[in-house]
Amino acid sequence: MHTRSLKERIIHAVIFEILAIATVSPLSAWVMNRPWLTMGTLAIILSTLAMIWNMVYNAGFDRLYPPGQPRSPQLRILHALGFEGGFILIGLPVVALMLKITLIQAFMLDIAFFLFFLPFTMLYNWLYDRVLNRLMARRQCCSQ
Repeated sequence: MHTRSLKERIIHAVIFEILAIATVSPLSAWVMNRPWLTMGTLAIILSTLAMIWNMVYNAGFDRLYPPGQPRSPQLRILHALGFEGGFILIGLPVVALMLKITLIQAFMLDIAFFLFFLPFTMLYNWLYDRVLNRLMARRQCCSQ
């Protein structure tokens, strides 16, 4: 069984957030007709919060479902729902304050982000696990 190190968790989170910022910042600025600087700043703040949440959440997930064990599509769905649901609670007041909108409006915006990030998160984690498992198999093969 392989337990992810802090370094692996940081790499996992940083790659995810770079892809998220690169995708969401210009898209949300365009859709919401807001300045790129505002949406980019918000994206970086939320990204920082998300990286911290990602590491905490996935450390708990890995304790319940250790890496190396098969992870079914149903488990991946629960994983993504738990992560995104928790992040909505964390990000809601930040979004409302930064964009000077009500909590209800921020919640509606968070729902839109959730609908985007749910499949994004599932796909990212699935691909990350596949790549990691292949790299570990190569390492084992070559070190013997």
